[in-house]
Formats: sequence, structure tokens, C-alpha cells
Amino acid sequence: MNHIDLNGRHAVITGGAQGLGFAIAERLLASGASVSLWDRDTAELQHASKNLEQVGTVTTRVVDVVDAADVEAAVAQTTERHGAIDILVASAGIAGPNFKTWEYPIDAWRHVMEINLTGVFLCCRAVVPGMIERNYGRIVNISSIAGKEGNPTASGYSASKAGVIALTKSLGKETATYNIAVNCITPAAAKTRIFDQLSQEHIDFMLSKIPRGRFLKTEEVSAMVAWLVSEENSFTTGAVFDLSGGRATY
Repeated sequence: MNHIDLNGRHAVITGGAQGLGFAIAERLLASGASVSLWDRDTAELQHASKNLEQVGTVTTRVVDVVDAADVEAAVAQTTERHGAIDILVASAGIAGPNFKTWEYPIDAWRHVMEINLTGVFLCCRAVVPGMIERNYGRIVNISSIAGKEGNPTASGYSASKAGVIALTKSLGKETATYNIAVNCITPAAAKTRIFDQLSQEHIDFMLSKIPRGRFLKTEEVSAMVAWLVSEENSFTTGAVFDLSGGRATY
């Protein structure tokens, strides 16, 4: 494992109790950062914290990323406790159900958009002012290859992740002169608990589209994110980094 120097940096990871968020937390801790895990699942947070405390300094907070007041309070508490939020990794997200677009439940559509897109917006909105004040920050938003290509029977998820790409590009341009790097990644499917929300037909479809012939490994995601949130990434912002195993066509 290459060593990325994150000593003295504090990272907030949403959805950090499991899946990609947990893997990213593990890698950032190994690189010297302290980490705050934000998640809405109390039991999973406790379990994650117990495992990660062996690697480095971890704090947890139950946060609902779609609740603006809750996010603002979490930022205030985290900043007071750790002095600053240097890094944000917006990883919280859900897959939503699998339906043709004209059959997609309206409530499910709104729920997916709230968590996957509005949640990212609210977290970015809350942490950026502090980063501007300190003239330093690194943000990575977790999008998806579905946000580039659009997956059939997953219009809600695909549209929300496309929105994350556009949000990232806008924010990256707005903060470029403040030594803040805002980027996103577009991973192909990785075997995490999000698979529990998907039909087997949809899982098989996703695998069939990956030229590598396998699903993404979580440690492959965390390796890319570790560099993106480091001080070494001093120029790239508003960019999309592909982790699709060759699937992406642009």
C-alpha cells in the first residue's frame, strides 16, 4: 500500500459506518488522518468505531444528511472538537428500487434524490465556509458510473448520481481560488450491502457491462480517494475520476 500523508488532517465521511465509506475511513486513518464517521445507523456506527479504533482516532455521530439543521449542528460540533474539517467524503447513498421509469414510485424517486443528491449538497454547503476561511479543503463526492451512462430500471439512482457530478463541477469552479479541491469518483458496482437493495437481474446486468469481468473492490476505491483528499492533489478540481473497470466511454 502506498503511503499518502494525511497527518494532522481531519476527515468527515458520511455513510462511513459501512461499505465504501468504511473502507475509505480505514485507508485515511492508515494515512494519518483522524476521522469522524457520520451515519444514521447507530448500531453500525458503534460496530465500525470499534473496528477502526485499532487503526487511528475515530469519532462518530448519528447524522441524517437530508436534515439541514442536523448537518449544520454536526459540522459545528466536529469543528469544535477537532479544530477543523479539512476533508469531506460524501459517501452516504442508497440504490433505490428497480423499476422502469414510467413505473418508478414517486415517493421512492424523491427519497433517492434526497439522500443521494440533496444530502451531498447539504454537507458540502455546510463545510465549505470553514474551508474558505482556512484557505484549505479537500472534498470527494461519491457518484457512480450510472451517473454517466444511466442504468435501465434505475433512473432514480442514475439521475441522482448524474446530479452529484454536476454539483461537483459547479462547486469545484466556485472554490478553485481558495486551495479547495472538489472532485468526484464514478465507481462501477462494488459488493457492499447496497447490493441488498438490488434485484439479481440488475446485479447481473451491471457485471456484464464491466470489461474487467469482476466487481470493484472497496480498497481500490479508498486508494484513489486517499490521493484526492491529500495535499498532493493541489491542482485538480471539478473533475470526475473513473473507477468503472473499463466500462466508461467518456
